[in-house]
Amino acid sequence: MSDGDFAAQLAQDLDAADLRLVVEVFVEDVGRLLGVLDGDAARGDADAARRTCHSLAGAAGAVGAVALERACRDAMGRTDLGAAGLATVRAELRVLGAAAHAAARSCLAGLRGG
Repeated sequence: MSDGDFAAQLAQDLDAADLRLVVEVFVEDVGRLLGVLDGDAARGDADAARRTCHSLAGAAGAVGAVALERACRDAMGRTDLGAAGLATVRAELRVLGAAAHAAARSCLAGLRGG
């Protein structure tokens, strides 16, 4: 599934109210988890960053945000998460997170009829 298919599988499996709830939770979670990742990176805490990436990958995977999920899973496996590595991961996930957030907001607008 590509990111162009954001929440497509969920739309087949859930009614509109449940789909809206799942996507709303994702919108909240992605912002919160990226904030947590910011703190992890600022502290230089690679273990915490991996745990945050794990949570973010799960949230992204649940709604079909494939690029974000892949990047999170890649980050979880990196062995070079010193200060520079954490900064790189944080920057990449911020960009992909923003794109997934925008896709989620667009999905919600469609569910709300505008």
